[in-house]
Amino acid sequence: MDLRTRFTADLKTAMQGGDKATTSTIRMIMAKLKDTDIAARPSGVDKVPDEQIVSMLRGMSKSRRESVEMYRQGNRPELAEKEEAEIAVIESFLPQQMDEAATAAAVDEAVAETGATSIKEMGKVMAALKAKHAATLDMAKVGPLVKAKLGG
Repeated sequence: MDLRTRFTADLKTAMQGGDKATTSTIRMIMAKLKDTDIAARPSGVDKVPDEQIVSMLRGMSKSRRESVEMYRQGNRPELAEKEEAEIAVIESFLPQQMDEAATAAAVDEAVAETGATSIKEMGKVMAALKAKHAATLDMAKVGPLVKAKLGG
């Protein structure tokens, strides 16, 4: 089942169950997706593929995490909790992330595959990881691992 179908099905379920928080979050996701589709039209794409939707969801989750930090610093726990609830709904649509051991193995494999030996070749390794594991790896967390592996 593609993500668009899941959004619609989960929205319907949330509405029928009277879950207002989930309903509003999924509506927000669908609105953002519509904006993303519209932005992609000039390049000849009617509906962005699931990979781009995953990237969009990650961005939404990241911005909410930053908001949670600010709300906690500003002593606004009720707003932080609202953002955290939205993060939970958004992340329920994301593919399962690799655990630390699998991530380390993927980094080792990519280094071996590219034959990288120095920090100057980090870009090659990152590109290989992104090509193979973009959906299941958090690239922001992988960077420091690759850097350490290449002796940076």
